[in-house]
Amino acid sequence: MVVKKKKEDTKSARPFLKWVGGKTRLLSQLQELYPDKFDKFYEPFVGGGAVFFSLNPAKASINDTNHVLVNAYKHIKDDVERVIENLKDLEKEFHLLDDIDKKSVFYYTKRDEYNRLGATEFNKTILLIFLNKTCFNGVYRENSKGGFNVPFGKHVKPTICDSGNLMAASNALRHTTITASSFESGIANAKKNDFIYFDPPYHPLNPTSSFTSYHASGFTAEDQLKLRDVFSSLSKKGCKVMLSNSDTEFTRELYKDFNIHTVYAGRSVNSVGTKRGKITELVVTNY
Repeated sequence: MVVKKKKEDTKSARPFLKWVGGKTRLLSQLQELYPDKFDKFYEPFVGGGAVFFSLNPAKASINDTNHVLVNAYKHIKDDVERVIENLKDLEKEFHLLDDIDKKSVFYYTKRDEYNRLGATEFNKTILLIFLNKTCFNGVYRENSKGGFNVPFGKHVKPTICDSGNLMAASNALRHTTITASSFESGIANAKKNDFIYFDPPYHPLNPTSSFTSYHASGFTAEDQLKLRDVFSSLSKKGCKVMLSNSDTEFTRELYKDFNIHTVYAGRSVNSVGTKRGKITELVVTNY
């Protein structure tokens, strides 16, 4: 059965994590570029999942190389009541602390605990969400050893457990396959008329750009070339393919044989205030 394009619904799930490169602010522009109809949806760089949740597809396969993130999706899909119960307890404990210094100590204790846990452990998901809601700027970043290293955000009473949205996310994930592998493996089963959305780590705007890696492993120019080849292969197969990336000469040259659209993105994650604001990004489609 063909799945038709679905406009954003205020009752549908939203990303349960803030993620570097998240597409929430771009949804109104991206939705204008979705295909009118498709069979199954694939998102091999799912990240926070803004596009996935906005589409709310009947059949989907999502993937990411970050095993902690993937297991969070699995725990929310399969055991959301337990996730909510544990998050509520952690939220209550954090909110009861009566000054910011105590909250800071609590945060760093939980961050250390998070970094000691294995990727598949249930409490890793709980701490991932807690840290995401209480860290500086709500970003996910790892050091070279794979340890979460974002400092405390000095939040006084943040919403740590959004029960309604977690339940909606679990519902949206009911008929979704969730994997942690390469992007090539993530779309290996895509067929004609399926819709694939690629949102890779962006090619840097300049040689000193450092925000292309939110994970211990980076994404190189060679990876971008490999991704372009996969995009072309899917196009030849009859899939409907859409990709987001930075607006650079390199990216434009890679996708010159396809339809290149320009969107305007707000950049709020930058240590230099003057470098925040509207910049152009590219969205490439084969339809």
